[in-house]
Amino acid sequence: MDDASHGVDITPILENWDYKSDEVTVRKILGLDGKPKIQMRLPMGLIQMELEGRPDGFRPEGFESWLEYYEARHQANPNNFSLDGGASSRLRDEATMYYHRYLSLYHLREFEGVVRDTTRNLHVLDFMKRHAEDPSDRVSMEQYRPYIVMMNTRARAQISLDRQLRGRALQEVRDGIGKIENFLRELGREELISRSPELAILRQLETEIKEHVPEAKIEDLRHEMQKAVAAEDYERAAELRDEIRRLESKT
Repeated sequence: MDDASHGVDITPILENWDYKSDEVTVRKILGLDGKPKIQMRLPMGLIQMELEGRPDGFRPEGFESWLEYYEARHQANPNNFSLDGGASSRLRDEATMYYHRYLSLYHLREFEGVVRDTTRNLHVLDFMKRHAEDPSDRVSMEQYRPYIVMMNTRARAQISLDRQLRGRALQEVRDGIGKIENFLRELGREELISRSPELAILRQLETEIKEHVPEAKIEDLRHEMQKAVAAEDYERAAELRDEIRRLESKT
């Protein structure tokens, strides 16, 4: 019997779900097992993912993921543990699955799941950096750190905004900006700070949140006023003082 006869043609599914190249196209469906799944539309197909555990539902060596498996091995023998090339490759491939899921979850506005999966992938980066045998494997995923931090930060901020905790959201964004800036400085790539797309996104979010957080805006104006006084620009300092008083009268 031809192996093709065992497959299922997904053309009807794709015909009824247009792919949009300029946006992430995702949806949540109820699986045949009665559990919710996430589907991401691709140019010539789709990805279906579990909401919990490893996105493909596989349990390597009985563990939730390869990360948990290798962590268990490390805990069992911390003084004689390392990740060979095969292990590093498995962790990279697995992290890609979690990337597709947290990207989908973000567009579904399920931000708690985004925080969970981005935190998990950041841990993968740290784990590989500490334990990979090959120096190239130790840094192979570091290029993605700013993006993962940015997505983690945006999700945390959105959770706070949904709870009307704008001050907390602002602090989340500023913490994320600081993490990315520090990472670039540690790499010796400070010149990237001014043109990092991840930082640009977070700075824009910071600006948007500040417009609705008078206390944060007042704090920034006070800091700017102190710099104006130190520079003996008293006219500018007076303007900032008046703006501070105007905002304080509204709070």
